[in-house]
Amino acid sequence: MSSFQLRLCSVVGTALFFIASLWVNQEIFTHSEFVRGVNWVYLPAGVRLLSTLLLGADGAIGLLIVSWIVDFFYFFPNDPLRSFVGGIIATAAPYAVYRLAREIYGLDASLSNLTAARLMVLTLAYALAGPLLHNIWFYLQGDAQNIASRFFAMFVGDLSGTMIVIYTLKAVLHFLPMPRRPEADNGREP
Repeated sequence: MSSFQLRLCSVVGTALFFIASLWVNQEIFTHSEFVRGVNWVYLPAGVRLLSTLLLGADGAIGLLIVSWIVDFFYFFPNDPLRSFVGGIIATAAPYAVYRLAREIYGLDASLSNLTAARLMVLTLAYALAGPLLHNIWFYLQGDAQNIASRFFAMFVGDLSGTMIVIYTLKAVLHFLPMPRRPEADNGREP
């Protein structure tokens, strides 16, 4: 598989995973919507952080494309500016956390140095960054009504959704068979 094909698969896979998480979120947590597009539990937030941590810029590109599609055609079809900026913010927040993790923690591509404590810090940073950027945008657009409660709902939704996605993935990985390590040959020929 060429580098381009691999990157394309990463972008498309991210988009499909995000749409699936959005659908699951709508089916399971439909009752938890604070306002349109803001849920008390928001699984796609976990997909956003996970995609950027695992795939970097390719994950961010997939998120940007699918965020625009979902915003323009589902959440805010009558508000193109909000859809455009919302897609950028929804992608910029997890990608910024990923870039900061690379700078601060020296996060490598394999995520081998991503400890549980560091992952928790990144989860909290992302759960703050997304709502903060969105609410700054809302405020600049003159929408300051209920800004504190909207920020809190977005923070709780992003944090809970990210925790559910990450710990579900951790549980699934726990039940997968561990790859066998090659045994030392002790200097013998096979």
